[in-house]
Amino acid sequence: MMNFDRLYRSAVLGVSNNTTIKNLVHDRAKAAVSRFVAGESLPEAVAAVEKLEQDKVHGILDLLGEMVNSDTEANGFTAEILSIFDALEAKPYPKYASIKLSQLGLDINPELALANAKKILTLAQKSGAFVRIDMEDSPRVEKTIEVFRTLRKDFDNVGLVLQAMLRRSEKDLENLSDLKPNLRIVKGAYLEPEDQAYPEKVVVDHQYRRLVYRNLELGNHTAIATHDESIIKDVKIFVEKSKIPPSQFEFQMLYGIRRDLQKSLAQEGFNVRAYIPYGKDWYAYFSRRIAERPANIAFVLRGLFQG
Repeated sequence: MMNFDRLYRSAVLGVSNNTTIKNLVHDRAKAAVSRFVAGESLPEAVAAVEKLEQDKVHGILDLLGEMVNSDTEANGFTAEILSIFDALEAKPYPKYASIKLSQLGLDINPELALANAKKILTLAQKSGAFVRIDMEDSPRVEKTIEVFRTLRKDFDNVGLVLQAMLRRSEKDLENLSDLKPNLRIVKGAYLEPEDQAYPEKVVVDHQYRRLVYRNLELGNHTAIATHDESIIKDVKIFVEKSKIPPSQFEFQMLYGIRRDLQKSLAQEGFNVRAYIPYGKDWYAYFSRRIAERPANIAFVLRGLFQG
């Protein structure tokens, strides 16, 4: 029997693919979208970073877009991402961007994605910036890891994401340990087949803790990406008991979600970053945010039917 979490996610992501629903959301839900997306332009995203910096919360800029199907599109996204580092070059705060390999051409040719990623990392390195490679759905995991492994031969300013919901992630973490990887641990937001992912929330939460603790035990930098206060509390206890230095980990959250918690953790002295998405291709990202939590759908409905 399908559990509620999986049933809800399946329903929302299924409906979101309906053309009528997609057009309605595009036309009517701008207020709801602005909760999760900083804007459609880079200047709007940079302004969001600077507002967060006032609360000592750092930003992670993410140009939305994925699964391109032409070299021209992939190269276009690469050029737009490169402009992030030009925009941030003179800024006094930490510079950080997130990318998806499918927007750089992974589905067309992994070598194209690798070449574009090298361009991005080279400029980021010159700018003193860090780049995180997001993990996408299960069919793209192996290729993403292969590209990351190749990049780590030449670049220290690159990290990867592992999803706790995927059954393979624990083994992937161990296999990557020789690279001393900077890992961002997330629960996962894609609708995956049960042979690839754990369907029960309680199991995903357990695996999440296991991945975080293990990467910390290996001495690797770990980005703990969650809004779950019980997990955050457990991590605090773990790092204190294990004498993990504050420089080895950070808390990461999504733009527009639990800003109070972000500010509170920063005030406690923890390193905190908010993932700030922007761009015109926001629909897929927005749909996944709604699919993650039933409470989020209230914001959409309010946007659709107001006025």
